Amino acid sequence: MFALPDGETGPRTAWVSYEREGLARTNPGVEVVKETESPTGRPRHAYETPIFAVKEGVTELHWDTWPRIDDAIASYAEFARLRDEGVIPSNVRFQVGLPFPSSALNAFKDDFGRDYPIAERGFEELVGRELARLTDAIPHEDLAIQWDLAYEVQDIEGVLAWTSDGAWERYTGPVSRLTPQIPEDVLVGYHLCYGTFPEWPMYEAQDYSVLVRMANHAVASSGRPVDWLHMAGPRYLRSEDDRFFRPLTELDVGETRVFLGIVLPLDGIPGLKRRHATASKYLDDFGVAMYCGFGRQPGADGLQTMRDHRDTIRSVSG
Repeated sequence: MFALPDGETGPRTAWVSYEREGLARTNPGVEVVKETESPTGRPRHAYETPIFAVKEGVTELHWDTWPRIDDAIASYAEFARLRDEGVIPSNVRFQVGLPFPSSALNAFKDDFGRDYPIAERGFEELVGRELARLTDAIPHEDLAIQWDLAYEVQDIEGVLAWTSDGAWERYTGPVSRLTPQIPEDVLVGYHLCYGTFPEWPMYEAQDYSVLVRMANHAVASSGRPVDWLHMAGPRYLRSEDDRFFRPLTELDVGETRVFLGIVLPLDGIPGLKRRHATASKYLDDFGVAMYCGFGRQPGADGLQTMRDHRDTIRSVSG
């Protein structure tokens, strides 16, 4: 299993701000309650993101298209060209990262309990249509889709002050409604993370128990095989904390490939070896990866970041 994303360049570099500005803000049924208080005009953390609401009397939201899918289809054309030229190996798939609903709709903070269900219905209907468009445009044998979840994780942890009751259902519902719509010959994975806005982690977990519970549910309830799971790890001072890693013994995901996000640029190879040794007490077979994407990592450029990542991972590979 090899898959390569396009790096989520341009307006996608700020992740779900792309959905906030390109979907929510532009919808005629949505109003801006409060703009960002950042002096630069660009939110510096979650409390500075604009606050949106569904307009009074509006009971349904509709979107025609999802710009992120347009970007994916355009990027695949470049991917295919590079693969034809031999720059990308022939056995590598094109990976598309898509935010889950709670993450994509995180700006509905004015009256979350009223507005989120309305926005989620419209967003899930959009996602269903756009998954079909994506899988029509890209050959299934070339495609891998990763669901990216950060606000869902924080919601379940209970640290988002603006959300309402029902965090677990806000996660489990889309698992059973959206993932089964992806054809089985398209690879699917879940990225379970605590967020990097503006730094990682936005919230430090007590242990792996929440991510293990979410991972087990994803594999059991997706209605199709889940090909991989990526689960963010701890901060560096907890590298040898058995309490953090012990819940991995409860992971029940069958043949799904597990990647632990325990590579930290801060402490490099020595730190990875410490965390790998601790995790290995509780999980026999797993890959390792950066705790979350390359977007906010050091390095002169993306290629240097990936080379550093490769060298670090090789230090614990067989």
